[in-house]
Amino acid sequence: MTCKLPSRADHVGSFLRPRSVIEARDRRAAGEIDRAALRQIEDEAIAELVRWQEGLGLQAITDGEYRRYFFHTDFLLQLDGVEEQGGIAKAFKNDTGKDVQFAPPKMVVSGKVAHRAPIQLADYTYLAGQTTRTPKVSIPSPTMLHFRAGRDGIPADVYPDMEEFYADVAAAYRAEVDSLAQAGCRYIQMDDTNLAYLCDDSHRADAAARGIDPDATPRRYAQLINDSFASAPADMIRAVHLCRGNFRSSWAAEGGYEPVAEIMFNELAIDAFFLEYDDPRSGDFAPLRFLPKGKTVVLGLVTTKLGELESREDVLLRIEEAAKFVDIDQLALSPQCGFASTVHGNDLSVEQQAAKIRLVVDVA
Repeated sequence: MTCKLPSRADHVGSFLRPRSVIEARDRRAAGEIDRAALRQIEDEAIAELVRWQEGLGLQAITDGEYRRYFFHTDFLLQLDGVEEQGGIAKAFKNDTGKDVQFAPPKMVVSGKVAHRAPIQLADYTYLAGQTTRTPKVSIPSPTMLHFRAGRDGIPADVYPDMEEFYADVAAAYRAEVDSLAQAGCRYIQMDDTNLAYLCDDSHRADAAARGIDPDATPRRYAQLINDSFASAPADMIRAVHLCRGNFRSSWAAEGGYEPVAEIMFNELAIDAFFLEYDDPRSGDFAPLRFLPKGKTVVLGLVTTKLGELESREDVLLRIEEAAKFVDIDQLALSPQCGFASTVHGNDLSVEQQAAKIRLVVDVA
């Protein structure tokens, strides 16, 4: 069996934030409670979430990203040399036909990128202490420090040579992976919007306008991710999730995986690829033909953007369709994305969220 995942039923990582955490964050922002009080409330909510995940039959267990506001900024801003500077305005689309205006925060480099201290270590240690199953840590892809700003976000006086920039970013990520590995972590997933955006014609054009070659960049990003995982122990599960944007049940990109599939599957030294396949905007399964033996694709066939539950029969039929292009032994199943990539969450209920996880576990 080639699948290295703890189960063929998996999930991307984030879950709808409970009211206790949202209110505590607001109180912390208002100065009514201190950081320690906020963390205690988060701890209690995460302990309950772990029991909830285990009760649904999941084997990979996360903290739901309850401690984060955005899936990427809370992590990236803890690196030396990284600052938040505005955002790239984008009309996120959804099934209602009404655009959601949102400008995802843009990370820019202001100095040498370096890993000043462990970022997820305390969070991982707490999570691992709550479960006997496999604790999973999701972190933003290192490509997030390049794609949204491009060369303009990396000062030439700090990095006259872009290869120095990539080397420093990879070194910072290796230090983080090392700290987690030493604590016992054996499952890390990097969340990457950028390879998915390079499947969208409009985003490819925007990237070219920022000086990013949309054809050459996937190969450079694959090298960056590989370098970031380079020191990971052999028994660590290395995963990447490709995301087309996930904000209040809306998305920012469309297009099948064909433009990046061959490079992604063959040049990324990754065990599992979490791919969004919840509706036609994700394209067909033909790109799966490039998947080599020994790697797994986790089919994101159950949407996190809508509350309506998919039918078991429809999901099974789509798995059979995917199996025309790749050995079914190399397939697993998950929701297409997290349920709350930002604190705002998607437009569905906790009960609908649970029903979708149950469906994934049942079908898998």
